[in-house]
Amino acid sequence: MLSIELQEKINLLEEKFSAINQKTETHLEGLLWSKPITYWDYIQTDALLNLQTQRTTLPDEMVFIMYHQVNELLFKMILWEINQLCHTEKPETPYFTEKLMRISRYFDMLTTSFDIMKDGMEVEQYMKFRNTLTPASGFQSAQYRLIEFASTDLINLIDARFRATIDRNTPYSHAFEHLYWQAAGKDYKTGEKSYLILEFERKYKDEFLRFMEEYNTINIWQKFKQLPENDQKNPELITAMRHFDKTVNITWVMAHYNAAVKYIESGQGNGEATGGSDWKKYMLPKYQRRIFFPELWTEEELKNWGE
Repeated sequence: MLSIELQEKINLLEEKFSAINQKTETHLEGLLWSKPITYWDYIQTDALLNLQTQRTTLPDEMVFIMYHQVNELLFKMILWEINQLCHTEKPETPYFTEKLMRISRYFDMLTTSFDIMKDGMEVEQYMKFRNTLTPASGFQSAQYRLIEFASTDLINLIDARFRATIDRNTPYSHAFEHLYWQAAGKDYKTGEKSYLILEFERKYKDEFLRFMEEYNTINIWQKFKQLPENDQKNPELITAMRHFDKTVNITWVMAHYNAAVKYIESGQGNGEATGGSDWKKYMLPKYQRRIFFPELWTEEELKNWGE
């Protein structure tokens, strides 16, 4: 005789499978032949640990590869949280705040982890294996670009020199050509693009344009502005918004910049980034003035952004 608890679970299974026109007994029979789950199967450990392929014999290259793969996994976690927040029709303020703090903690982790890069590789080794990476560049992280598109209005990602000529009626393809990071590989006088940019666009431009359109009205800033006026004044939420903005656009960027300085300006190379970009002007916040939520900062804070 079945216990009450077990019968209740069977009834719930009946409801679940009948809702999708499936037979419960078929699925229960399948359980008889399925293998118990293991940690390595669930996490796909073998696949994950076989994704690191060195191009050289220098051992510190493995540190470089794994570190960037960890970054991409964290970017995926960030996008996972952003997707939930931005596709919630009317998020409650506590939910909004919690999601932002989750995202910020991921970026906090990214920031502190740069010590792995800055202090975890021998300069001499790095300056040798980096030559095998040319013209690839961390600039080409598509997930990081998606995070930016999903965080703020597109105008805040436009190169400051061109913002006055672009508005919400500007075609996405035109706005794309004037994103701040285009300055890292495009000569605006001639219109010529570097191989770095051309390959990046060949791979991801269509996806970027779709994403820009999708998040045009549901990015984090737009979701914030759709909250009731009183909720927009919630101190915890404002703190979370400001923390996210500063962490992404100053703290994390500067940690990246400081790590790059150690190696690129070590005197052992030509002082150029692997992708050939003007890396200082591309990375330093005081030049790009990339700010997700400018309305949440004072005039003085905006003036001294990144200083």
